[in-house]
Amino acid sequence: MKIGMHPLSILQFRKIFSRMSFWLLIPVMTLPGLLNAQAVPDRVTITARGPLQVSEVLVRQGESVVAGDTLAVMKRADGSKLTIRAGVSGSITEWKLKPYRSFKDGEMLGVLQVKPLIIETSGTASPEFKEPHLQVMFQELQDSTGLARMIRGQEMDWSEGIGRVVMMLVGLVLLFLGIQKKFEPLLLVPIGFGTLLTNIPGAGMSEPGGLLYYVYEMGITTGIFPLLIFMGIGAMTDFGPMLANPRTALLGGAAQFGIFATLLGALALNWIPGIDFSLRDAASIGIIGGADGPTAIFLSSQLSPRLLGSIAIAAYSYMALVPLIQPPIMKLLTTESERQMEMQQLRYVSRREKIIFPLLVLILCALLLPSAAPLIGMFMFGNLARECGVIERLSSTMQNALINTVTIFLGLGVGSKLLATRFLNLETVGILILGVIAFSIGTASGVLLAKLMNRMSSMSINPLIGAAGVSAVPMAARVVNHVGLEANPQNHLIMHAMGPNVSGVIGSAVAAGVLLSML
Repeated sequence: MKIGMHPLSILQFRKIFSRMSFWLLIPVMTLPGLLNAQAVPDRVTITARGPLQVSEVLVRQGESVVAGDTLAVMKRADGSKLTIRAGVSGSITEWKLKPYRSFKDGEMLGVLQVKPLIIETSGTASPEFKEPHLQVMFQELQDSTGLARMIRGQEMDWSEGIGRVVMMLVGLVLLFLGIQKKFEPLLLVPIGFGTLLTNIPGAGMSEPGGLLYYVYEMGITTGIFPLLIFMGIGAMTDFGPMLANPRTALLGGAAQFGIFATLLGALALNWIPGIDFSLRDAASIGIIGGADGPTAIFLSSQLSPRLLGSIAIAAYSYMALVPLIQPPIMKLLTTESERQMEMQQLRYVSRREKIIFPLLVLILCALLLPSAAPLIGMFMFGNLARECGVIERLSSTMQNALINTVTIFLGLGVGSKLLATRFLNLETVGILILGVIAFSIGTASGVLLAKLMNRMSSMSINPLIGAAGVSAVPMAARVVNHVGLEANPQNHLIMHAMGPNVSGVIGSAVAAGVLLSML
């Protein structure tokens, strides 16, 4: 079929198009400080600005592309990914990109020949590429193996070679802690396995188009997964102990002091060469002190995505280590007689009180701190579903099927960010150290406030319950009960400790809201 056009109109069209092609290509092909597209009337030359390394090549020399097609995926010097897309239609006349090849600043990547109209024919046309020889096919198979990719990657960048091996070992360690030691297995097992998947060379699990890439982008970047986890936690939470003794809510607030103290500590670490934490980074690290994994993931995904993997590992690891971290601090700050102190039995809390409380908290949040509404709102909705008693099926789904499903993908998504370039550095060491400090300060703050409240109150308050103000529910409350029973076998503190424990969840969400509104 032939298409007829007036000769003058064709000439005018080509002149207009050649003038516009450069500006059509610039928004897509040129990224600030990374790529440069230089155009002549009929072609566009793509050059690199700054060091880049090829992660994936999706087109070959001689192929035709249309506007919007993905040409390649590159990696910046900081380890982040860069996707190159065509801004206009045409054909690739020169293409130097090969997997793992590195380009220096100003080096040419390729040339795109502009073609306003691409006509593809079928039938008698000869194939564009000849079938490869058998030897070439076996060579391609050999080059595609994981071992060959790691060897080639090591020559280009250590993170693509030995770095992947080290991170796979990290993933195996996380699986060991979760399976053998039972340290937060619901999160450490998916995170560990996600670490293995994302570090398989050539699999592209966490790169654009990979499964874990979409899991992370849809669930964690948007903040949906942490919020759904919070809803499930709300459905499993009983605010009765806190409502029976409202003063214990203060202990949950005091335990959040570690968050802001660690924020300052993270900024102080900038004096160490190799560590560069911004204020947003420091805020994300500080939230580890709340011992609330979903809140830590939510805040870091909003303020500091590059540190998400390290922060999540630190948060959940220290939550699992509550029985090891807290008892020495509790015993150091209390006397034997204080640990033996028995508390009065809690009063009965009516169903009406339990229904009104989540609604009241949500209203106060809406009036005073709207930035915390996503976390507080989902938490209180889950609790209302539990306490209202008329939607048992929904409450049961939140507590079981929904939270378990989301936990799987949350763990895999976090694991997809555990890459060598982002994890094996001084900043990760700093985060792990600051996490212990944050956790310790939060525990100590709660215990010290409980000691003060005990002296100022007519009713006995065992200072140990202040340690439950961190958000590790219900593990922190169990640790308090265990330490209390060691001092006095008749001293059952589990229900008293649940008050500051659940208030700590609200406290960490409020702290996250404050940081979000400020930063």
